[in-house]
Amino acid sequence: MTDKRILPAFLLCFLLGFLGAHRFYVGKIGTGILQLLTLGGLGIWALIDMIMIIVGAFTDKEGNKITEWT
Repeated sequence: MTDKRILPAFLLCFLLGFLGAHRFYVGKIGTGILQLLTLGGLGIWALIDMIMIIVGAFTDKEGNKITEWT
């Protein structure tokens, strides 16, 4: 179980996805830096992450799925 929530991750991805802010939120620092340097994979990587967050398939750094909205 994780203490991270879907709503903050989604909002960070929607507003600052090209900077990888949602990845920093869930503790994925390495891929967060990569998204920061590539501007979210030119937006494609951030879009895929946003879809994964919405459907509940996005995980934190320990591999736990983020399932609760608030």
